[in-house]
Amino acid sequence: MDIGFEKHDHSACVSGGLKRAIETCADNGLQFTPVRQRVLEVLLEQHRAMKAYEILDILRAEKLGSQPPVVYRALDFLINNGFAHKIERVNAFTACTHVGLDHAPAFLICTSCDAVVETQSEMSKEVLTRAAKGTGFAISRVVIEAEGQCPKCQEASHEPA
Repeated sequence: MDIGFEKHDHSACVSGGLKRAIETCADNGLQFTPVRQRVLEVLLEQHRAMKAYEILDILRAEKLGSQPPVVYRALDFLINNGFAHKIERVNAFTACTHVGLDHAPAFLICTSCDAVVETQSEMSKEVLTRAAKGTGFAISRVVIEAEGQCPKCQEASHEPA
């Protein structure tokens, strides 16, 4: 399911994402610490690309950690287990909206408000791996990112002053 830029039941989105992560961790014997859970919750709540230091500021205010390694370790765990993604172009992070699915995400990034939507891509890692095989190149990860303006920011830029 793509959340998109439209309005949706945000509390269900956040609680559903946390529930899937908790269940996946329990099923796979993974330790879902309070810091890891809070970092995922922040990413789910924000629905945008967030820098690690923005997340760290929230953790610091909540007395969950004040040093960069705290947030980076949590983000590494979330990314390695499919709960979050790194948006390479803007060096930021976002929650995965397709937890548990083997997918090649494509990210639509609003350059005005930093909103991020994860959608499915027709270009999969499998297709690219077959294409790269003849060259001897081994693909480890596929990231597709597109920048532009979300509907809300497009509308705001066309409003009369």
